[in-house]
Amino acid sequence: MEHLRFVAVEGSIGVGKTFLAKLLAGKLKARLILEEVDQNPFLLSFYHDRSGYAFQTQVFFLLSRYRQQRELSQTDLFVQKVVTDYIFAKDKIFAYLNLDDNEISLYERILPLLEKDVPLPDLVIYLHASPEFLVKRIRERARPHEGSITLDYLKELAEAYTKFFFHYRDSPLLVVTAETVDFSRTPKALEELLKEISTPFKGTRYWIPSSDSTV
Repeated sequence: MEHLRFVAVEGSIGVGKTFLAKLLAGKLKARLILEEVDQNPFLLSFYHDRSGYAFQTQVFFLLSRYRQQRELSQTDLFVQKVVTDYIFAKDKIFAYLNLDDNEISLYERILPLLEKDVPLPDLVIYLHASPEFLVKRIRERARPHEGSITLDYLKELAEAYTKFFFHYRDSPLLVVTAETVDFSRTPKALEELLKEISTPFKGTRYWIPSSDSTV
């Protein structure tokens, strides 16, 4: 799969993007770059008080993602493949969902200075799932900072993700319905996914796994 030098896995909170990114990095013998979620000191407070901590949380993630992507842009992708569990552009999904008008105004002055230096993936795999499915997954993994995430917030986030990727054109996009496939329990699903992405394509494609790979 020489055409896949930079692969990004995306999706809402709890959808399983980090797990899939780890699997893909292993199969592609790629460097794995994970979003620094646990390092954000404002995240726990944000889930308790969105309006009070949205800007601090957003700026931390923006700068963290930018630093990682700048390091990535300096990587020789002809020598070292890379898999990430996010795309830099997703920062806007959370910004426009959580920031007020004054914060957005400041954010929009900062963002163009950063995003011009960020490389685009050769492929984005978008894991789509319903808010109800995400709530179940979040409760199962029981991470401390996610305990106060509400179904209403996940509904807002799911709608924002859907709108964003409906208009996404920056890279080839493979849409996967996460509720129909469990990469942790069905090894064949990963093999089918690898076969699906082995041939280059343009635009958006929807992947439907075989009955042997579904849950």
